[in-house]
Amino acid sequence: MKGFYSVIGLVYMVTTSFYISPRVAVKNENFKTAKTERVTVADDTKSEKNTITVSSSEALYQSIAFDPGHELNYEVFSKALTGYENLKKAGLLTQDSHLLTICDFSMSSNTKRLWVIDLEDKKVLFNSLVAHGKNTGEEFATNFSNRESSLQSSLGFYITDATYQGDNGYSLKLLGMDKGFNDAAYRRAIVMHGANYVSDEFAAMHKRIGRSWGCPAVPRELTQPIINTIKGRNLLFIYYPDQNYLSSSEWLKAQV
Repeated sequence: MKGFYSVIGLVYMVTTSFYISPRVAVKNENFKTAKTERVTVADDTKSEKNTITVSSSEALYQSIAFDPGHELNYEVFSKALTGYENLKKAGLLTQDSHLLTICDFSMSSNTKRLWVIDLEDKKVLFNSLVAHGKNTGEEFATNFSNRESSLQSSLGFYITDATYQGDNGYSLKLLGMDKGFNDAAYRRAIVMHGANYVSDEFAAMHKRIGRSWGCPAVPRELTQPIINTIKGRNLLFIYYPDQNYLSSSEWLKAQV
């Protein structure tokens, strides 16, 4: 009989050794669930961070209040912003610089294809007509040059310099930053100035606005306001979808 009770006790110990209390089971299950949720949140956070990084220039573009029907092309803006950031990293623009002037010479000269944008306040300060060079094209720009006496516009990034009174009145000196494309601008006297031929009236009469000798000329009434806003080491970008320029400019390349 004593042996029988010993066997019964042994069987009891073996069967209860696999029993887990409900409290322990719940605790373990909660731990697994909590861990999964933390991973999910971490992944979501990482995904959100990546989205912000990828779309930062687009988010900035979308936050700028362009006038309806006078929006700047996003791809042009994105390239201008890349150059702006690279020139700033290179120390060629002051750290407090926040103005970006863009001329989109892929557009008709009869349209307002110049924008002065305040990147800090996210607003357009000016949207204006702007002329291209006499030998660059008629209504549309097609040919560009860095040569003296070419009477053609030059593509690329410029840093605005000092103002002066010249043959065309109040003018702004420009320093070309793209080697081989516009670095002869200062020597060629490529400047921003006002001109009577940059007007809707002139365009209506001649089917295009007038042309300069290579300077980005603006309407006479906007000359002083625009120049006084962008003078003193701010950035001007003259764009055209020229593949040679777009693939060669050091300022359009991603910086490590």
